[in-house]
Amino acid sequence: MKIIIAGAGEVGFHLAKLLSYEAQEITLIDTDKESLSYADNHLDIRVLRGDATSIEVLRNAQVETSKLVIGVTSSETTNLTLCLLAKQLGCKRTIARISNTEFIDNKELIKFDELGVDELISPEELAATEIQLLLNQSAFNDTYEFEGGLLTMIGVFLPKSAPFVGKMVKEAAKIFPELHFMPIALQRMGTQYTLIPRGDTVFKEGDQVYFITSAEGVEELYKLTGMQKKEIKNVMILGGSKVGFKTARDLCNKKFNVKLIEKNKEKAFDIADELPHALVINGDGRNVELLDEESLESMDAFIAVTGNSETNIMSCLVAKSKKIKKTIALVENMDYFQLSHSIGVDTLINKKLLAANNIFRYIRRGEVLALTRLNNLNAEILEFEVKATSLVNGEIIKELNFPREASIGGVIRDGKGIIALGDFKILEGDRVVVCCLPKAIPKIEKLFL
Repeated sequence: MKIIIAGAGEVGFHLAKLLSYEAQEITLIDTDKESLSYADNHLDIRVLRGDATSIEVLRNAQVETSKLVIGVTSSETTNLTLCLLAKQLGCKRTIARISNTEFIDNKELIKFDELGVDELISPEELAATEIQLLLNQSAFNDTYEFEGGLLTMIGVFLPKSAPFVGKMVKEAAKIFPELHFMPIALQRMGTQYTLIPRGDTVFKEGDQVYFITSAEGVEELYKLTGMQKKEIKNVMILGGSKVGFKTARDLCNKKFNVKLIEKNKEKAFDIADELPHALVINGDGRNVELLDEESLESMDAFIAVTGNSETNIMSCLVAKSKKIKKTIALVENMDYFQLSHSIGVDTLINKKLLAANNIFRYIRRGEVLALTRLNNLNAEILEFEVKATSLVNGEIIKELNFPREASIGGVIRDGKGIIALGDFKILEGDRVVVCCLPKAIPKIEKLFL
């Protein structure tokens, strides 16, 4: 697939890197010579220096034969203008990164697709949404909702106390005869290998396990993993960045008690004016005495979203030492994900990864409704819509020629999430959630075309 990416910053470079691994034909456009030179030396892609809103530059990038144009420059205006021009010049699909979330909130009112912008994404909004989901499922370290929570993916490190540590998957399933969850991916402690669990796979202490569950299965998973559901009401946020502001705003709207610490005095006053229901403190969140003065130990959750990854991690460790139930740190360095559990921070989130997840579903073949890549695991979870022409239509799961490197986690049918076992028959219109390793993706795509 021919793809044009405008913007060689962190999000653009990360996207180009992921897509180039999949042998996609990538052209990266930017005005910054140094950023392009770095990308050119490290990735197998074509780079083009110039203004992404220049018709001449877009023609040089062969926009008329491109399947996808992605605008992820730091300028919202550039991204929107690029998409408008690309669509007029013959590109099939366009995606624009934006910072003004009013555009997303009013997508029904303003028909952006008619203007030439097929999809709007805001990494900051995605990060704020991810934080809310993590607070809702506070005992788990990763989460993703399909169709507004009809099916939910949750990730957890198995403690020694989990009742099914040492048992096979099929043995653990017998603990609850009415099965409402399915293990879909697993990584052993201290390894980088991702397993797709089968009936004879044994759960071990320290495993990072991902489950697909229906609404009623969440409570079962709390019991089975030995985790306790923690009531989150008092939240401290470090950093008045866009992510910090959006998180504070959304949590205030949901009646959480929010304290936000911002180092910049002017920004702190501006946030205080816009968020009357949050307590905004002007101070340096790295100061442990300040955190103590603001009753850090009485908080249920601590969220660090400053522009500095190391500050976020260290402040979360301070919070963890005060027995805070949930700590979340925003990080830019992808390598930190491998250290998250050993570091001691409950969850690390990364805007680049969230944005890439959101965009990746447009690269996949078949009717992909949602996609998420698992943190630090070499696996993807995709939600496909079954069409009349799909090979899976009318088939029973256990009779499908399904790759061993993939598994069906659940099905959404008639507004209900179903954990589908081997005897389940897939029908047209079903929305099927599949977890698969990279080498299985082409086979899976063919089944849902």
